[in-house]
Amino acid sequence: MGQELSSGTGRDSWRTMIAKYQKSHLGQSIWQIVNSFGPYFILLYLMYVSMDYSYWITLALAIPAAGFQVRTFIIFHDCTHGSFFKSQRANDLVGMFSGLFTLTPYHEWRHNHSIHHATGSDLDNRGTGDVWMLTVKEYLALPWHKKLTYRVYRNPFGMLLFGPLVMFFISHRFPSTHSGRREKMSVHLTTIALVMIIAAIGYAIGFTTLVAVFLPTIWIAGMFGIWLFYVQHQFDETYWTHHEEWDFLESALKGSSFYKLPKVLQFFSGNIGFHHIHHLSPRIPNYSLNKVQKEVPLFQAVKPVTFFSSLRFLFLRLWDEEGQQLVGFRQLKRQRRNIA
Repeated sequence: MGQELSSGTGRDSWRTMIAKYQKSHLGQSIWQIVNSFGPYFILLYLMYVSMDYSYWITLALAIPAAGFQVRTFIIFHDCTHGSFFKSQRANDLVGMFSGLFTLTPYHEWRHNHSIHHATGSDLDNRGTGDVWMLTVKEYLALPWHKKLTYRVYRNPFGMLLFGPLVMFFISHRFPSTHSGRREKMSVHLTTIALVMIIAAIGYAIGFTTLVAVFLPTIWIAGMFGIWLFYVQHQFDETYWTHHEEWDFLESALKGSSFYKLPKVLQFFSGNIGFHHIHHLSPRIPNYSLNKVQKEVPLFQAVKPVTFFSSLRFLFLRLWDEEGQQLVGFRQLKRQRRNIA
């Protein structure tokens, strides 16, 4: 892929190649709202009804409900980039509405996510809107208790099982230290709105029932979402470099994965597996990403990551600057043993 990126065709004309795809289509956007929120609300209602029969049925229904909740988050995500509608006001209104169903403050998340896009793969500007990642040297220099904290954070059980609860119910309730007034207000107003909605629904159907229906849904959706976000940048052949050597095109096409998912998971994830395209041009709506992959030669040079091959990424922990790859703790241990 290095030859492709260094060529004039790839590097100088990619903006022209993708320009025609950077347009939202009102009909497709509205249809995605219908086929995402519609099944989601229906499944939540069926989960509520199933409580009178068997909670196992409720939990089974939580799986597809979580899938559609992920689709609502993809709509939210596109709105933060201003790519879902031509009107920014429409993006903001639908984005804030969508954010309520994923407990996510719209303006705060948009601010942090824009920083993530601007600093992806930049070793000197990590830490906002991304997965916590240390280099080998940084990790080895830490005291034991901070090493333990990092190991817990990067552990699959901690990240995937407890991560969604921490992120949605705790982290999203507090603004970042670098947030502005609008972002802080977004956090607090979202929390107030959620308290009012929870109080109203809890009063109507019972708080126990509300928790029994909503908690497994957002938990499963959160695990899937965190996994997607992890794989999008934490893979063995990813790209990280220091700021003075950082390149936008390299960051997008090498630092973001092409996650080739089965069709059903591609549907529920709103094509976000085409993350290399999304990072190159966030203005492309999610429903156009598949078309771009098929029609633009530049992206066909990107090596895809399959679902089964991605499972080994769970064991990658640190960026090895010398080897220019992510490594696991076991690999680091072997390297240090060989040096000794």
